[in-house]
Amino acid sequence: MGRPLDLLLRGGTLVDGTGAPAREADIAVVDGRIAVLPAGAPATAAETLDVAGRVVAPGFIDVHTHSDALAAPHGADGGAAEADDGLRLAPLLQGVTTEICGNCGTSLFPSLPERLPELAEHLRVTFGLGPVRPAVDFDAFAAGQDPALRHTHIASLVGHGTLRAGVMGFEARPPRPDELDTMCALLDRALAQGAAGLSTGLIYPPGTYADTEEIVALAGVAARHGKPYVTHLRDEMSQVESALEEALEIAVRSGAPLQISHHKTAGRHAWGATLRTLPRLERARAEGVDVLCDVYPYTAGSTVLHAMLPPWASEGGVGALLERLRRPETRDRIKADIAQGVEGWENTVGNGGWDLISVAAAQTHPEAEGRTIADLAAERGIHPVDQACDLLLAEQGEVTIISHSMREDDVRRVLASPLSMIGSDGVPKPGRPHPRWAGSFARVLGRYTRDEQLLPLESAVHKMTGLPARRFGLTGRGVVRDGAVADLVVLDPASVRDTADFDRPLLTPEGIDTVVVSGQVAARDGRPTSARAGEVVRIR
Repeated sequence: MGRPLDLLLRGGTLVDGTGAPAREADIAVVDGRIAVLPAGAPATAAETLDVAGRVVAPGFIDVHTHSDALAAPHGADGGAAEADDGLRLAPLLQGVTTEICGNCGTSLFPSLPERLPELAEHLRVTFGLGPVRPAVDFDAFAAGQDPALRHTHIASLVGHGTLRAGVMGFEARPPRPDELDTMCALLDRALAQGAAGLSTGLIYPPGTYADTEEIVALAGVAARHGKPYVTHLRDEMSQVESALEEALEIAVRSGAPLQISHHKTAGRHAWGATLRTLPRLERARAEGVDVLCDVYPYTAGSTVLHAMLPPWASEGGVGALLERLRRPETRDRIKADIAQGVEGWENTVGNGGWDLISVAAAQTHPEAEGRTIADLAAERGIHPVDQACDLLLAEQGEVTIISHSMREDDVRRVLASPLSMIGSDGVPKPGRPHPRWAGSFARVLGRYTRDEQLLPLESAVHKMTGLPARRFGLTGRGVVRDGAVADLVVLDPASVRDTADFDRPLLTPEGIDTVVVSGQVAARDGRPTSARAGEVVRIR
């Protein structure tokens, strides 16, 4: 090589992210790029790490996060700068070097300038780190990411809910032709600037107010950029199969690649439905639809508490929701809708129960965190809907929950599918966030790969690296090869495991030794260094 190396990883086993068999190799880093050397080749470096007995892999790519605001501008109270740094470090310490945010229809951009104040209130409830400053486009979002807080790289999808609210507010109606044209134009600009694709969250207001035709039009813009349509389906419970058909229709009609977010079949009426949904996806691929999915390795999900309420309750935005919740007649209607169901609404509580919904984050009521809505209601001698409404009012709408709604056999089937990649769906808020934010990747490698042998190690790594890099156009990432970006993870395959749980959700995993971000050692011996090498990734 022409110059001394910056870093040399000597003596390890390379799992390169392609799915190819592991092999012995030394990995060199120079000027932030990789060179793969024969094992034992003569070389000198400014720093040499002996990684014998360890696996060297590409840095993991978390394809599904809600970390948009962790390093973004906040209001005068400090926001992200005051947030627990453990939330920002959790991905890095399990080997993640790139996060893709903007999922489930919610991103920090784009918006018409006059809609920014109303949008900020919506995003405060979603991200929960103080007042959030939304951006007019991807360039403004990228400029707002604070390099001093970026441990990892970040790319962002365009959230359809944000886009819709940023053009037409929170009205439950189809867009007028001029509004749809504006939405398409804002989306086109953001994608041209480097956004990763279009996402929808069709259970969340205002995304739930959109019909199929609206999404087809917008997904067509993504298709023209060669970028995917990424969707939290309209229903992941009793109507998951019809919701999946809608997503496939959107992909076929728009021409966009399709990514099914956190594919699951949740609630007692959908348990076992992966026996049908996964073959349906395989048939669609055989018919020419470019469809893949992602999955997190847990049987519990996490979201905002107000998503447990029927969509009409949120029409008009956060302020209108809170005003409605003060009225007894609103609460009576919510109780009836949960008991009886509403056509086209997922109805998580109706499919499970308030005893399966626990509070993850309630900033001014930390005593509620970790407890179920049913238990909190029983303690007060009130109906669970009243407990949920009272808590939402007390927290100005900002409550995150954990929903225990899935079955292990369904999770295992999706993990094992060749169509799936790994995403944490992490919701990094203070309180007791879901442990998937700190544990997903180590859990797949330890529990499901080594202990249960559900996957070969090479396949598991491919689901975390090469497969997502190809899906999202992350050129030069996700594979260890000459000239690739030097994002790397060194792990002990014999000891890697997650330690985070629902009581201690940010515990650092074991067996992740070293993480390299853009050629800089960002974690050493399982502990963070002072490096801040993360960047905003633009996908062109």
